[in-house]
Amino acid sequence: MSNLLLAQQAVDTNPGLALIGYGLGAIGPGVGVGLIWAAVINGTARQPEAQGKLMNIAWTTFVLVEVLALIGLVLFFIASA
Repeated sequence: MSNLLLAQQAVDTNPGLALIGYGLGAIGPGVGVGLIWAAVINGTARQPEAQGKLMNIAWTTFVLVEVLALIGLVLFFIASA
């Protein structure tokens, strides 16, 4: 048998478990996005002139957090294939 076939047999992932894993993995980025925008709203309410800086930081961190969710989505499709 080829090594690829053996490796494919060794990784027998249930697609339902992969879906549950992705759902649990998406909780973290969801909470992270909520905390980011809550901090921006709070900071803008306290110091309106800092809104530009806060928005720049918020969008940067938002992208970083969403990349984690996208990586989880890609891994879900790899595991369920």
